[in-house]
Amino acid sequence: MPKVHVFGRDHINTDEIIPARHLTTDVESELAKFAMEDYDRDFVKRVQPGDIIVAGADFGCGSSREHAVWAIRGAGVAAVLAPNFARIFYRNAINNGFLALECADIVAAFQDGDEADLDLTAGVITNKRTGQVVTFVPVPQFALDVQKSGGWLEYMKETFN
Repeated sequence: MPKVHVFGRDHINTDEIIPARHLTTDVESELAKFAMEDYDRDFVKRVQPGDIIVAGADFGCGSSREHAVWAIRGAGVAAVLAPNFARIFYRNAINNGFLALECADIVAAFQDGDEADLDLTAGVITNKRTGQVVTFVPVPQFALDVQKSGGWLEYMKETFN
């Protein structure tokens, strides 16, 4: 069962997601070692494959680096839920087949370490500790198709070849 890592502050920027001093590679597994380092130095020790980040509004603001998506995905994060995202981060997430889910009341619904059930088809996330069910903005079919393909380039190859 995925665990939720709560980063409740608004405006978490790409420098906090993957600090610029680590942008010496585009290898996801290398970037993953430093995911969220400037916000929570121990995050990569706790995160497990399939875990979920819950964050405040405007997640991913700052630079347009795709490395931010690669770092958290490489660390094992399956999705980020936030009230909204910086548009370039959101677009980078879609292009890379990563789930960025808009959910207005998500921060109040979880505590760090809660287990969750994420149902993309129903458009809900359930807090297994409290039973609270929170609805998120449905993911457009196009974004799900890109995610299923593994990213925009893979989607283009499958769709137009």
